[in-house]
Amino acid sequence: MELEGEIEEIIYQNEENGYTVAEFVLEEETITVVGYLPFIHAGDTLKIYGKYVEHKDYGTQFKIDTFEKLMPKTLGSLQRYLASGSIKGVGEATSKRIVDTFKDETIHVLKFEPERLATIKGISEKKAQEISESFIENFEMWQIVGFLEKFGLGAEHAKKVYKLYGMQAIEEIEANPYLLLDIARGVDFAQIDKMALDLGFDLENYKRVKSGIKYGLIRITYNGHCCTLKNNLIEFVRNLLQVGIDTIDNCLIDLKAKGEIVIEKRKNEEEWVYLNDYYQTEVSIVNRINELINSKNFKKLSHIDKELKNAENNIDIELSEKQKEAVKLINENNVTIITGGPGTGKTTIIKTIIDIYEKKDKKVVLCAPTGRAAKRMTETTGKDASTLHRLLEIGKIDDSFEKSYKYEGTPINADVVIVEEVSMVDMFLMNYLLRCIFKGTKLVLVGDSDQLPSVGPGSVLKDLIASEQIATIHLDKIFRQAAKSKIILNAHRVNNGEGFLPKEEQEGLNEDFFFIDETNQEKMLEQVISLCTGRLEKYGNYDFFKNIQVLTPTKKGVLGTKELNKVLQQYLNPNSDGLLKEKNANGAIYRVGDRVMQIKNNYDMYWEKDIEEKEYGSGVFNGETGTIINVNNTEKIVEVQFDDDKICWYEFSELDQIEHSYSITIHKAQRK
Repeated sequence: MELEGEIEEIIYQNEENGYTVAEFVLEEETITVVGYLPFIHAGDTLKIYGKYVEHKDYGTQFKIDTFEKLMPKTLGSLQRYLASGSIKGVGEATSKRIVDTFKDETIHVLKFEPERLATIKGISEKKAQEISESFIENFEMWQIVGFLEKFGLGAEHAKKVYKLYGMQAIEEIEANPYLLLDIARGVDFAQIDKMALDLGFDLENYKRVKSGIKYGLIRITYNGHCCTLKNNLIEFVRNLLQVGIDTIDNCLIDLKAKGEIVIEKRKNEEEWVYLNDYYQTEVSIVNRINELINSKNFKKLSHIDKELKNAENNIDIELSEKQKEAVKLINENNVTIITGGPGTGKTTIIKTIIDIYEKKDKKVVLCAPTGRAAKRMTETTGKDASTLHRLLEIGKIDDSFEKSYKYEGTPINADVVIVEEVSMVDMFLMNYLLRCIFKGTKLVLVGDSDQLPSVGPGSVLKDLIASEQIATIHLDKIFRQAAKSKIILNAHRVNNGEGFLPKEEQEGLNEDFFFIDETNQEKMLEQVISLCTGRLEKYGNYDFFKNIQVLTPTKKGVLGTKELNKVLQQYLNPNSDGLLKEKNANGAIYRVGDRVMQIKNNYDMYWEKDIEEKEYGSGVFNGETGTIINVNNTEKIVEVQFDDDKICWYEFSELDQIEHSYSITIHKAQRK
């Protein structure tokens, strides 16, 4: 929809990116508008494009996709605009005098004949010039918004562009379109490159080649890497830009000299290239860990053998020698890594640490990188665990992670901090964590280094263990209860390079693992459908929606998540009688009863819990899963209850934040 009117009142505006909630006056009514409106003030006349949405708490709102700023069309609106405070040196009285004096000529005078303003009492020639310059600047700034849309960049980036390049932003970008690569992730390089070439950039122009290098380094981070071999980077850029190796080498030297990249030569003489922020984050992690390791061990307990014996009695368990060794290692060191596969007793060590230190009035804080992992930690230890995001009070992190290595967060008030599932933690989150740990606080990192690395850049846990600089204990004994599980036994055999358990070794084990040898994709699909729609339920009373999760390595193809989710929805949650409420969006049908997953961090998403006592909060994070419990086509809302019982309300325009989770990728399963 397209609407035209005037901003009457700004209710809320984020100074960083221009996100705004405002009252907007139309000809016959006043509405609430929300969206990115950088450089906009009360009194501005706008043409806005978007649609009406229904907010659970605030009712009907107009959600703005984009906008145009218009010259005020009436003398009244012009006077209100001049009096809004956006024009330097003009208040209520001055704006009235200006409009009363020049009437329909006011805009012409402000833009082209500012000296005439000095005829008004109280306005000097100098002040008249300042008023004119401020008026022109305010009306030119919004053009940045329309300019950025050509490159697929929304209004939220306009403030950043203006801060970087000022009033010359459009001229600067037209002179060098590659500057846009430094503004936001996800910019279409091909589109920018075409514009630059159309403007006359030579193929081997250094600005072009340096941007191609940085684009290559950004691309590798999408796959979890924080650096790449120099030779591989050169080959990528050569193919991308069709330029010579000498030109690329010269540009690498220039970028290094200007501190935009770092080239690290390692022992084997291989050269690795980093974007500067990624390198500095690695350095920050190393320095911070060394500081923690070398700090005085203030939390060390005396008579640890006695404490271990008491803990065994308290939690009614007999620790293995390896588990006792792990607890002693934690006592002797400020930073400790506990690693091992499933069933090797990591949770028992955590419970022992909690018991020992809390009996000494020490504060133990538990955390994990995802909501599901934190919930599991709470269930297995009986003690509340938090996500790292909540614990560190990170809030919204700029996608570019710019200067993240300088992050100064809220220090964690704890004697011992235990982090589970550290294999999921990427380099940036680890850096945030380390910068919030007091010197002298014990940090215990727990995880399975054989799991897939984090979705974000860096293979933190594996690299920390490989460094051999941190006290580490490897748990390899499978405990008796876990040893009855074919899943756990086979997982360890695969890690050891062995095949699945031979039949003669399966007697007396739990029937929790089956291997179906099939190579035909269509038959594999038939097997998946059969298992999910009755076979497993008959076998072990496994209900799909409570007990079963389909995992696949890929998103595409017959056995990818996209197709599997459509097929499984059709079999498990059909709408054959048309009675189930549903909404078609983003190429999928979202239906009451569907399993869904949040696929991006949303720190602002409001939620409620109403189990025993009403609880409110905000924040839903990548990897959290739940069930659609209502689709309201009148209010344009999809209601989701997540596995930790919080309920969220998604506007139809926000459905790109969720996807079906009947089937999920291995990586997404890790985020759960």
